[in-house]
Amino acid sequence: MEKISADIIKQENLVDDIYSMWIKCPQVAKDAHSGQFVNLYSKDSSRLLPRPISICEVDKKGDSLRLVYRTAGAGTKEFSLMKKGDSIDVLGPVGNGYTLECQHPILMGGGIGIPPMLQLAKELSAKGIDKDNISVVLGYRDATFLLNEFKKIATVYISSDTGSVGIKGNVIDAVREYGVEGDAIYACGPKPMLRAIKEYAYENDIPAYISLEERMACGIGACLACVCETIDKDEHSQVNNARICVDGPVFKADEVIL
Repeated sequence: MEKISADIIKQENLVDDIYSMWIKCPQVAKDAHSGQFVNLYSKDSSRLLPRPISICEVDKKGDSLRLVYRTAGAGTKEFSLMKKGDSIDVLGPVGNGYTLECQHPILMGGGIGIPPMLQLAKELSAKGIDKDNISVVLGYRDATFLLNEFKKIATVYISSDTGSVGIKGNVIDAVREYGVEGDAIYACGPKPMLRAIKEYAYENDIPAYISLEERMACGIGACLACVCETIDKDEHSQVNNARICVDGPVFKADEVIL
């Protein structure tokens, strides 16, 4: 990987503090797939560290990526103010993505963990899995985003913190309420959500693959700032941890301790 300059094709505010950015980056798009992320760099020299942003969609024919992110600080606020025609430095794709070995997947996304589920749903659909057999369970704070895109390729169930959309509760509440069933779980979201999914998968004997969200420093595996505890020892360090940025961000749920 090397840092490149990408052109912004389109930028829009989806809802509240959630933004969607399409960038032209042939070198990155050709190798990208669901579950991976890219590092975006600020133009402000005082912000040395990149911001990791998950990949929402990949357009290999158009040599571009879609990044859907939440403004959470000065760096992402800077990105949200950029316009079509601006350039941004990007490095990627980074990390290991999802393994698509299933016939009736359950995709669970919570908050800003929702965007990477869209590319995963598209890849599962491209494998020939019918939309009736792709169950997507989305957990929102309140207002929805990307919902229409999901409905084109999957059967969608919704939960929200307030109950303003879908059922009131979390994604596990929605799975139980709607009787969602499948042969594998794929998830991305905050740690309490992933912990509940891991327990649910164990109780129901379903394999689960979870993408961990974590603050990162270098974003390329050099600094060891984003480690998680694992069942097995790392063969190099001989300690029970893994680097989320490059060993993940996707792990089998039974391989990590949450």
